[in-house]
Amino acid sequence: MSDSVLRMHWQKKAKQRSTSDYIFNLVVFSFSVVILLAVVYPIYFIIIASFSDPYAVSGGDVWLCPVGFTLDGYKELLNHSSIWRGYWNTILYTVVGTFIGLAVNIPAAYALSRKDLFGRNAIMLAFIFTMFFNGGLIPTFLTIRDFNLYNTFWVMVLPFSVSVYNIIVARTFFSNSISSALWDAARIDGCGNLRYFFKIVLPLSKAVISVIGLWIAVGQWNSYFNALIYLKDAKRYPLQIILRDILIINNVQGALGTGEAARIALRLANLMRYSIIIVSTLPIMIFYPFVQKYFNHGVMIGAVKG
Repeated sequence: MSDSVLRMHWQKKAKQRSTSDYIFNLVVFSFSVVILLAVVYPIYFIIIASFSDPYAVSGGDVWLCPVGFTLDGYKELLNHSSIWRGYWNTILYTVVGTFIGLAVNIPAAYALSRKDLFGRNAIMLAFIFTMFFNGGLIPTFLTIRDFNLYNTFWVMVLPFSVSVYNIIVARTFFSNSISSALWDAARIDGCGNLRYFFKIVLPLSKAVISVIGLWIAVGQWNSYFNALIYLKDAKRYPLQIILRDILIINNVQGALGTGEAARIALRLANLMRYSIIIVSTLPIMIFYPFVQKYFNHGVMIGAVKG
């Protein structure tokens, strides 16, 4: 009798536990769906708004699908030949800038992760100091001018290639994920520092390299302030500056014009706002899935030890 009662008791407990687990999973799933919609819907809205009549968008009629389907925004945008030059410049800045950024940040992070580096704490402190204090815009501009980098291709990829944040992330990865026993074993086999770094450390660091490369590439792709300050030749402008100029020109034409011409100009300006967002972000959105599998791994690896 006691065994039967005990069995019934545990069956009741299991049923209660399964019910509570079901409720918990339902709450977590519902909350996740809400968060997903909050993140995804703005992107979806921009896409459908770029194909919709701007008056329908401003009137709040666009919710789930385009209203007054039109391609005028994209047609007007692609009519500007400078778009293609801006794309080429931005791709070039992104590729070269990402390569240079990885070439200076990854070796620096690895060197600072080595416990046998003399004065590494003082060096790291000097790096961190620059995160809080810098010379400001005017001294930076004068320095770039004195180095003959002003209005050149290299001003977009060299002066700001060092990122202390990226160095800290990579250094943490190397410290927590690359065992010092590997270096001891490699040294016994006659491996030097450079060969160890290129043959062993880098192949084991694909995750963090991919993450930092993605960060640098996105920063380069979206960069416009440096071009605004340090470039004066329109032929060197990146895509972001060209899109900005196109939008400003259309807004000014709409504001200064009169009659039907002003109405058309304002309509195109409002429509092109969304088209510009799509045109400027689409390449990065296409590229991201190829490195996404490394993203979480590269950021979280080494965060928990044991």
